[in-house]
Amino acid sequence: MPAKSKSQQQAAGIALAAKRGEKKVSELRGASKSMYESMDEKELQELAETKTRDKPDHVGD
Repeated sequence: MPAKSKSQQQAAGIALAAKRGEKKVSELRGASKSMYESMDEKELQELAETKTRDKPDHVGD
């Protein structure tokens, strides 16, 4: 499942870093915290590696 916006892709990347132990879980906020709690590493990887070219900054844009 590809990311729908640049911000969603970025949040997935931050959550993925926390899953891998590269970032502290206590530093997560908002969408990245929610993604960390509800998605597994494979799902986060798919979102995080989405190309952001031609994607809106936010889903509502």
